[in-house]
Amino acid sequence: MQRAHRPARSPLAWPKAARAVQVVGLLAVVMSSPAWALYKVVGPDGKVTYTDRPSTDRPSQTIRANGATSSTGSLPLELRQVASKYPVTLYSSRDCAPCDQGRSALQRRGIPFSEKLVETKEDIDSLQRLEGSTQVPVLRIGQQQMRGFQEREWMSYLDAAGYPAKSVLPPGYAWRSATPLVQVTEAPVRAKPIPPMKRETPIVPPVGQPEIPPGFRF
Repeated sequence: MQRAHRPARSPLAWPKAARAVQVVGLLAVVMSSPAWALYKVVGPDGKVTYTDRPSTDRPSQTIRANGATSSTGSLPLELRQVASKYPVTLYSSRDCAPCDQGRSALQRRGIPFSEKLVETKEDIDSLQRLEGSTQVPVLRIGQQQMRGFQEREWMSYLDAAGYPAKSVLPPGYAWRSATPLVQVTEAPVRAKPIPPMKRETPIVPPVGQPEIPPGFRF
């Protein structure tokens, strides 16, 4: 008596329980690898853990596809996304009232930004090349540039970029200190050249007089 031929089962026809076990196994492999994690968190004891959520009490790092890391702090997801797409840079100088007003406006709204000081001639020349201006403050939001401080204009462009209307920064967030626009590197100190050693002039006896032998006494 011949047995009826049974067609091979497709993987899609496997029992639901078996497929669930396979999916769970794949997820376990993925999550166990640090390359798939979004954040690397270093604890107070130096222990490194990987997670898909930013830490709320200590700095974290974003893990890129190539394994490189970039510091992000603990910004909320919404703010982190818009800040990476439309970074904010403030060009300012010391003893500049409009610069101080602009900085305060950005901080009140909770905008993470970098600040570049324009003080030296090299800074001014660099600002001219970068922004086409020699006056501060200059605010850049992504590709948008604004010269001079006009709070309503600044806030309108921040709205258009998608920044939250009110601060969502985590407690204790600290803005980075302003840095010079042009980083001046000190020239290496060159060693002073050593002067050539003086050679003693040999004593030549007068012409026409016999050479006195050594040890001769009058």
